[in-house]
Amino acid sequence: MLKEHAERFYREDHCNCAEAVLLAANAEYNLGLTDDQCKLVGGFGGGVGCGITCGALLGAVAALGAKKMGRRAQETYGFNKECGDLAREFQEKLGDTNCSVLRKLHADQTNRCLKTVLAACDVLESHMAAAEQE
Repeated sequence: MLKEHAERFYREDHCNCAEAVLLAANAEYNLGLTDDQCKLVGGFGGGVGCGITCGALLGAVAALGAKKMGRRAQETYGFNKECGDLAREFQEKLGDTNCSVLRKLHADQTNRCLKTVLAACDVLESHMAAAEQE
């Protein structure tokens, strides 16, 4: 269902990549984030607006933080490592973490970056499943 939520947010609600992943995770995993809190990732889309780190990846990291993090990242044992693991898995799956590179590899005129958004959801799902078991 995570990917279905993300696709709906991306296509129908005109969310950017980061928003679509975070909003989908919020819906799927009952993260309890408000609309105002979800706005915090809006600027991550399009590789922070300039083609650097992929917004879908950043949305997934934000969702992981909402699920796993305590009060602060530095106070949450293993959180930074898990973020790194998520990013490495994303890179292995898609070939890069840089938005401008990913657009060339995976985007098209019709679907824009949907393939990347859905791949971010795949990677995030495995981390969320592990969080559920903790």
